[in-house]
Amino acid sequence: MLDTELAIGEVSERSGLAVSAIRFYEDRGLITSDRTAGGQRRFRRDVLRRLAFIQAAQRVGLTLDDIGAAMAGLPADSGPTGPQWKELSAAWRPMLDERIALLEALRDQLDHCIGCGCLSLERCRLNNPGDRAAGLGAGPRYLLGDHPPA
Repeated sequence: MLDTELAIGEVSERSGLAVSAIRFYEDRGLITSDRTAGGQRRFRRDVLRRLAFIQAAQRVGLTLDDIGAAMAGLPADSGPTGPQWKELSAAWRPMLDERIALLEALRDQLDHCIGCGCLSLERCRLNNPGDRAAGLGAGPRYLLGDHPPA
């Protein structure tokens, strides 16, 4: 029969995370542990599901604050269930769609002007003469979705 609690080394091995990362997530309140009489951390098995959730959310670019806010709505003693994961991921869909669009635009414009107004490259004088992009606002205007003036 499996033990119901795991030592931090076991959690590290099962999750693929460094012990220091597990301690960090605990310090941030994303996971919890109990302490033995000797002060050693003991984690419930469901911490593995919570850690997997954290890793997945970070891989898609969510901040720890975003993840913490999402996890605040979960029961403290379990990882997200299938329906809970579906609800959480649906809330992130618009933000992820925006990031995907931005990454696609960056990929597609890597060898073209992105409207940064740098005027430092020979090509910028062709694609953005006189820094026309500056009239559209700050930052890489064309990458952000603006179009060069005709």
